[in-house]
Amino acid sequence: MKHSRARAARRAALRKAAERGFDAADERLPAASGGRALLRKAFPEHWSFLLGELALYSFVVLLLTGVYLTLFFDAEMTQVRYHGPYEPLRGQLMSTAYASTLEISFEVRGGLLIRQIHHWAALLFAGAIGLHMLRIFFTGAFRKPRDVNWLIGMTLFVVALAEGFSGYSLPDDLLSGTGLRIAEGVMLSIPVVGTYLALFVFGGQFPGHEIIERLYPLHILLLPGLLLALVVAHLILVVYLQHTQWSGPGRTNKNVVGHAMVPQFAARSTGLFFMVAGVIGVLAAVGQINPVWDYGPYEPGKVSTAAQPDWYVGFLEGSLRLMPPFETTLFGHTLMWNVLVPAVVLPGLMFALLYAYPFFERWITGEDGTPHVCDRPRNQPVRTALGAAGITFYGVLLLAGGNDVIADTFTVSLNALTWAFRVALVLGPPAAYLLAKRLCLSLQERDAQRVSHGEETSWVRQSVEGTFDADHEQLPPGERYRLVAQRFPRPLEAPEGAGGPRRLRAALSHWYYRDALSPAWRTIGHQRERAHAAVSGAERGSRQYVSSSHRSRQEAPSRGSRQESAARRALSGRSGRTGKRIRTPRRR
Repeated sequence: MKHSRARAARRAALRKAAERGFDAADERLPAASGGRALLRKAFPEHWSFLLGELALYSFVVLLLTGVYLTLFFDAEMTQVRYHGPYEPLRGQLMSTAYASTLEISFEVRGGLLIRQIHHWAALLFAGAIGLHMLRIFFTGAFRKPRDVNWLIGMTLFVVALAEGFSGYSLPDDLLSGTGLRIAEGVMLSIPVVGTYLALFVFGGQFPGHEIIERLYPLHILLLPGLLLALVVAHLILVVYLQHTQWSGPGRTNKNVVGHAMVPQFAARSTGLFFMVAGVIGVLAAVGQINPVWDYGPYEPGKVSTAAQPDWYVGFLEGSLRLMPPFETTLFGHTLMWNVLVPAVVLPGLMFALLYAYPFFERWITGEDGTPHVCDRPRNQPVRTALGAAGITFYGVLLLAGGNDVIADTFTVSLNALTWAFRVALVLGPPAAYLLAKRLCLSLQERDAQRVSHGEETSWVRQSVEGTFDADHEQLPPGERYRLVAQRFPRPLEAPEGAGGPRRLRAALSHWYYRDALSPAWRTIGHQRERAHAAVSGAERGSRQYVSSSHRSRQEAPSRGSRQESAARRALSGRSGRTGKRIRTPRRR
């Protein structure tokens, strides 16, 4: 009896202490109000919104494994003679960095597994960021007010590339040393400052004796700190701004329909983290990657065949291989265009266009709202076609980076293959643009036919005249709503007597929206307009958050929004206030 009373007293004391601590925190910080809003924040359920979480959790795996590897790696370029357990390299001269990499791989318990987990996680991290950015681009999730988050995401991707290249170069093996040699050539190609930049980075003539020691603090301290700060800023904006969502019944630009952060989303997200960590662990256990002992230590006079970098910088390798030899000598100075253009100018233009695209689209479309419902890629054919052209351009460069391996595997001429890639680099993106745009318009036409005629069934009807027609059944209200609730803005018109910039803007707007709407949609334009009015926000007032387990009450619609609410109910078959399906009593 005494023990039970003592336990109850301890529990009561702990409860009071926790309450006092929370009250003290709430007096100094918005713990109660901020915590309530954060815990009840809704997240959409679609799988495409998990791509960002894949990048986040692979970054967590990178941090954990990187801390373990830091305990054993020695970033020095002092030459030592190897006396470790790996017999083929025993007795050879190598740098201390390469010797410590071999020690981690063969002597540290679990070192090889952790090394490979770290490398696989780096590949997944860069890939998940790329896929996440593509999802944002094709769905228009970069529009105001998320344009700043797009800039943060692009910077995060660029820093991730630099972080991956610095870690790739640390083992000082023959493959990574070849990559550093290419990086030195790229620096030297920069006019005026290139020579001084290379001398500063390498500490003298290549290969120098300081590059590994300088890359090491960048890789373990500065770049990870910058990545962590960008990730935190990105997550803060995601929480602060309303989350985007796909169109559907009950989903407007004024709410978010999905799972609450606690407990549904937190449980799913935690499970996803363990799945990501488990998959990376399995890959590291069964898939060998970056076997530095096969390459040997770096020597400036040696280079191996099939020397390709990791995929995220493979496009730079391909651009260097496709550029014809071309240089110019001016006033005693040589400009190496065959290195400067593909390795400096081309990547700079690519990332500059990606940074500027949200503002360019906003300028030519004249859109000044804050849309939160994602676009279907087929309903924005020009944007989708531009993205397909960019992916094709990148894919050709990536394949060209392995032209020697492809030529050897398929026993074809290396020169002929290089010229084929050059032609594909010029003709491939325009062809992809035209094909993607035509495919989007065809898919729009199919959606319009499904809305107007319904879905085909397996039945065939015969008329009294003897003709046969395929039987159709109407789409469910939710599916019909999802198809028609898309925005199709009209192109801008230049006023009379407008100046050159306004006429240019109107011309670009007509190019962007001229064929954006399939003619089949015009036959059911009234349904599309009603659905768009419903999605644009039938309710007035502040932002609302709706989850599957808890639905917040909304303000009653004003008189001016009753027609929009009725339109949404007619198209979706759901209540405009709660999002629940409207049940019609059956007649007996």
